[in-house]
Amino acid sequence: MHFLKSYFIVVFLMIATLSCKNNSVKSTTLLFWCSNNNQEIKLCTAASNAWNLAHPQSTVHMQPIPEGQSSEEVILAAVVGKSAPDIYANMWQGNVEMYAHAGVLIPLDTLQGFMDFIRERCDSNTIKEITSSDGHIYQVPWKVNPIMTIYNKKLFAENKITQLPLTYSAYLKAAADFKANNQQAHEQKRFGYTAVKAIWYERLFNFYPLYLAASGGAPLIVNNKAAFNNKYAVEVFRFLQKLYSNDYFSRENTAASSDPFVIQTIATKWTGPWEISYLNNIHNRNFEFDYFPPIVPDDHTGPVFTYADPKNIVLFNSTANPQAAWDFVKTLVSKKGDLQLLEITGQLPRRKMLDTDIFYADYFKRNPMMMLFAKEIPFVKGVDNCEVIVEVLDIISQEYESCVIYGKKSPESAIEAAAAAVNVLLGKETK
Repeated sequence: MHFLKSYFIVVFLMIATLSCKNNSVKSTTLLFWCSNNNQEIKLCTAASNAWNLAHPQSTVHMQPIPEGQSSEEVILAAVVGKSAPDIYANMWQGNVEMYAHAGVLIPLDTLQGFMDFIRERCDSNTIKEITSSDGHIYQVPWKVNPIMTIYNKKLFAENKITQLPLTYSAYLKAAADFKANNQQAHEQKRFGYTAVKAIWYERLFNFYPLYLAASGGAPLIVNNKAAFNNKYAVEVFRFLQKLYSNDYFSRENTAASSDPFVIQTIATKWTGPWEISYLNNIHNRNFEFDYFPPIVPDDHTGPVFTYADPKNIVLFNSTANPQAAWDFVKTLVSKKGDLQLLEITGQLPRRKMLDTDIFYADYFKRNPMMMLFAKEIPFVKGVDNCEVIVEVLDIISQEYESCVIYGKKSPESAIEAAAAAVNVLLGKETK
């Protein structure tokens, strides 16, 4: 099992022993941690400065989350060490349930004005998704980066791929044609690439968005039991396995090498809207690109769901002034705050009707490629409210490596084994 499993279990037990409230904090200054991404630092600095000018009696001290191996480990250490910020605006949705059960987060639905605000901003599906198993809400949906398929329009044209390969069979056919056309190329080219490491979070950008797309947004866990032992997961594994067995995707890890999409050794990959500004800032780029939705089974009908890649905002209950903290957060997720998020960071707010709201029309007129992602927001999903979701994804990753990457197992047996292991983890079955 991945080392993070033991780490999270140990730290969770430590958190569970903490006092639910640290009443020693008397200052009216709220500590606000944001991501250490430069664009988000700029955004949060501007928001904090504006707040402080208008609220000199209850100011906000903003700082990027301290450096560490990962933001998840840094915030865990801060909670255990009783040095957590009042406000944290970079919380992965999958970790919220663990903190909620440990009793270190403020139930936001108990704060004045929260529910009215959240109903105005979010649709019922989003509200249901962020509601904890105890019925409270501990997180503010903030930003999403829907995972889609980016493609090189030049390579598509050169290989006579005239229609977007939206289904498994169409994508495999385009990959086969691409391979045949590039057999004599000086530098080996492949139709696509996705991470091959058996690390839990990598599955959020290949298996999981494809599973959501195939299943209409189905969960992995239902009633504390594995719910993914179904035809959708099996067919996703089968589709991905074919990409490797036919050498359409590389088994090599490209993390330390040049970006294969930029140097045009791949034609497609599954990624988010952050690639837009990244690629547009490459001045010697000699190709155009665009996006299309995640690949779906040939018989798929209805909307195409995908992974949201959400980061949300939480309040730790060590804060001396929860209401003031929430009032500040409201400025981050107001309509104006959401527009600033778009303008400064190129990330999308998780706001209903974003694509049709006239308030954002000028932004999308100037950034038309972002409209594809805005239209996808009603069909994005985070992860299930399961406090061991990291371990669940870790189990799936082990079977993914065995089946998809190396072909040592059939898709059916790999998914069945993953589901059985998850049920043992959740205490539903014993071996």
